[in-house]
Amino acid sequence: MKKISFLLLAGTLAACTPPTRNEASWKIADNPLLTEWAAKVDPDVPWPEYPRPDMVRDNWLNLNGLWDYAITPKGTRPEKWDGKILVPFPVESALSGVRKRVSDSMNLWYKTTFRIPSGWKKGKLLLNFEASDWETTVWVDGKEAGTHRGGYDPFSFEISGLLRLKADHDLLVCVWDPTSSGPQPRGKQVNEPGGIWYTPTTGIWQTVWIEPVSKAYIRSFRVVPDVDTKTFSFSVSPSEEGLSAEVTMSDHGKRVAKAAGDCSQTISVGIEDPVLWTPDNPFLYDITIELRKGDKPVDKIASVAGMRKISLGKAAGGFTRILLNNVFLFQNGPLDQGFWPDGIYTPPTDEAMSHDLVMLKKMGFNMLRKHVKVENRRYYNWCDRLGLLVWQDMPSGDSYIDGNMPDIRKTPESGNQFEYELKQMIETKYNHPSIVIWVPFNEGWGQWDTQRITDLIKGFDPTRLVNSASGWTDRGTGDIRDVHTYPDPKCPDPEERRAIVIGEYGGLGFPVEGHTWESRNWGYKTFSDTLKLRETYESYLGLIHKYVRDKGLSAVVYTQTTDCETETNGLMTYDRKVDKMGYRNIERANKEE
Repeated sequence: MKKISFLLLAGTLAACTPPTRNEASWKIADNPLLTEWAAKVDPDVPWPEYPRPDMVRDNWLNLNGLWDYAITPKGTRPEKWDGKILVPFPVESALSGVRKRVSDSMNLWYKTTFRIPSGWKKGKLLLNFEASDWETTVWVDGKEAGTHRGGYDPFSFEISGLLRLKADHDLLVCVWDPTSSGPQPRGKQVNEPGGIWYTPTTGIWQTVWIEPVSKAYIRSFRVVPDVDTKTFSFSVSPSEEGLSAEVTMSDHGKRVAKAAGDCSQTISVGIEDPVLWTPDNPFLYDITIELRKGDKPVDKIASVAGMRKISLGKAAGGFTRILLNNVFLFQNGPLDQGFWPDGIYTPPTDEAMSHDLVMLKKMGFNMLRKHVKVENRRYYNWCDRLGLLVWQDMPSGDSYIDGNMPDIRKTPESGNQFEYELKQMIETKYNHPSIVIWVPFNEGWGQWDTQRITDLIKGFDPTRLVNSASGWTDRGTGDIRDVHTYPDPKCPDPEERRAIVIGEYGGLGFPVEGHTWESRNWGYKTFSDTLKLRETYESYLGLIHKYVRDKGLSAVVYTQTTDCETETNGLMTYDRKVDKMGYRNIERANKEE
């Protein structure tokens, strides 16, 4: 395995931080359960790590910390402030210091101030929000910077023209989030949590930051690996036309390839003997992209890229299977919901977030299905570096159907919003080699125009597979036939055109006293003895290994990584303090030892 780059993962870089704030004005709100990382949250600068490790610049200003907040009737500006909230934790969470619910008839307001370093006076300033749920309007020094609709995607405003001539600048943010009464994708967030539905997230829930850029800069780029031709193709999107780019690829500081070209065209970089990215060897090339205006360098970013291919093909037994780098690799991982008892949608720290991924590797998993939630960009960088394949779900929306109903949306508005956020999810996570499958629909949740949405994804990203509908509302489309079967795994029949997978199974419940969200909880099948729990899991894996050999099964997804609120189906408890079956036992069963 390539050594993990401290620069990208720790993310310190040349970060500037806001002035130290008063810790006495924040404390963790009363909560039924906390992780061990809650005590490590720094109220001066929570989440201090660089937030965009797939496109790194040297200078940035972290705005996370204690802000003023207010909750008002919708459309009403605050006359006073209710107190302090710790950004980037959602207002419903204990780590925000607030732990209040915000209804769809209310607005959540934020206010803070910031200073721009003196060396940033030239060029442009980008105010970045990694995620805010759902409709977010921003003012800088009293002038509106813009409005964004979307709960999961990063967005930016160019603010240099809004700044007044003063040292301290005002930042005002207003958020409206209708959660389950609105038209937007929202996953498992609901206004009334219970069962398989959980506490909502309202407002800012990922890092807020400012970065200086030159007048001409790199907005984004795409990198496409081609295992068969041993090339990487780069498409660089600059802020203005008539620019060129130079791409350099390195291995542990040693340059292995270099190419340049006009940004209006694809830049192809060949690697003579490329190292392939796999879960066992998640090798990443280091990348620098330098933007040029004539002969003058105007911007430079750093990133990484993995040489890997995901496809369908015939393998052992003549079955159609999912192939990684043209070879069948059985994919085995958990359903990963990404909820936290103390942060709801936001992990307490980067260390907490990576802990879940490290534990999955220790358990012998090589994949996870990120279930109806999109994580921050550091999360996928961790998956790239640790070697975890990702099936990325699109957060489900407002229309729920069963197998006998046509594919419909409630309103054109909800359909347009779904497509916008779907494209944003793909575009902002495109360069991560760990992501191998897009899952637009879970079962019948928000499913509509299944064939057209599948074709849309294929057109937008032809490099990955599409699992059109994970679960029981199958329309015969996409690359994968996916069934959900609880608690024991049952294998679908082989197909000629599509690979077969078990997209959910298990759900073996085991409540651990002192580590549950509520005293009343549930599992698809509940145990009171860890030995019986483990024996059942091992018996299920025995069936699965047989399905792989005899029926051509390509992958399985076990429910789930951790307990989640009233569900106790996790391999770990909700507070991550108890590994229920012992990771070494899980590893042995997963690897058929």
